[in-house]
Amino acid sequence: QLQLVESGGGLVQPGGSLRLSCAASGFTLDVFAIGWFRQAPGKEREGVSCITSSGASTNYVGSGKGRFTISRDNAKNTVYLQMNSLNPADTAVYYCAAVADCRFFNSGTWSEYWGQGSQVTVSS
Repeated sequence: QLQLVESGGGLVQPGGSLRLSCAASGFTLDVFAIGWFRQAPGKEREGVSCITSSGASTNYVGSGKGRFTISRDNAKNTVYLQMNSLNPADTAVYYCAAVADCRFFNSGTWSEYWGQGSQVTVSS
């Protein structure tokens, strides 16, 4: 089965950090742009960040700008999301997916290979 697998979530105190990983199962990531998304309870899913297939370009949307950093290691077939200065509003299930274009990844354009998500809870 072709899918992405997220890991690295958990419970963290406000101001803390987490690094999420997105690993491919059954295929190689290096031909795809990868987007990170999140969905908080009772809210719609929203884009967080995106990285092109080569890693040369990134895009950040929303409140993660300046606090989150996306990166990838194609040799390890993995994309990362480093999240710093976390606050309770960042509590959500975080997903990664292959996307068509990082410029429009938060606009409902093509996406595929969604994982099961990784829960991030920010609470004291």
